[in-house]
Amino acid sequence: MSDLKLIALDAEDLAIIAAHLQDAVLRMEDMAYLKAQKRFAIVANRFDWSHAAKTANAGDARFVRKRAGVRIEHVTAAQVQGLDLTKKDQVLSLLTLTFAARDEPQGIITLTFAGGGALRLEVECIEAALSDLGAAWATSHKPEHAGD
Repeated sequence: MSDLKLIALDAEDLAIIAAHLQDAVLRMEDMAYLKAQKRFAIVANRFDWSHAAKTANAGDARFVRKRAGVRIEHVTAAQVQGLDLTKKDQVLSLLTLTFAARDEPQGIITLTFAGGGALRLEVECIEAALSDLGAAWATSHKPEHAGD
């Protein structure tokens, strides 16, 4: 299994990163806004949807989670809604990342979490990266959504 390394420089690229991060789990303390560097970073355990699709097609449904790092550059502000930043051990499930253009290339990247929480990042432009960090492990649980 090779490690995933993706870079996003536009909304279409960001949607690909979002697809790979769907259902990633992380703790509140695994997120950081580094204001001086204009960077937002997370470390999460992402569900490997590509691996799940390959093994399902082969009739061998094995699931994998991988440790991944994500960074978003050129962040000028961050706002939290429905998340308690003091609960450092709180486990969050990332549903998606979206981009809404303002005065292009500026805009808002929103990270939406299960349970209604969200993190809103104002960015000067889209520059994001996702990199697997090498750790991978089997899991018997596949995330499920209404309508699956």
